[in-house]
Amino acid sequence: MADANLQDRDAVRDVAMVDKVTRRTLNHGDRMSLHEVTIKKGGVVPLHDHPHEQIGYLASGRVLFMIGNLQREIKQGDSWIIPGGLPHEVTALEDSVAIDVFSPVREEYLD
Repeated sequence: MADANLQDRDAVRDVAMVDKVTRRTLNHGDRMSLHEVTIKKGGVVPLHDHPHEQIGYLASGRVLFMIGNLQREIKQGDSWIIPGGLPHEVTALEDSVAIDVFSPVREEYLD
């Protein structure tokens, strides 16, 4: 069982993912992890998939989100859920910040 934890955002570092895209692992437990993804205007999280279920929302900005055959412009406050194994891609239409939760934990993101 994971210990209780209150995490200071400034205590975790930004990690470059691809050009114009960074992430911070804000916290994690035994079965899920919480991440902040910052995408500068024009940045792209390229088409990819992973076995983790992913749920999130756009804290700020505007992005074009593609999930499988779905494509939609997402604005601040909108949310998504992506089953594991489904390809997806995100393009920032303006500077944006997304909050994502993954289950199980994205072990490769524990920096």
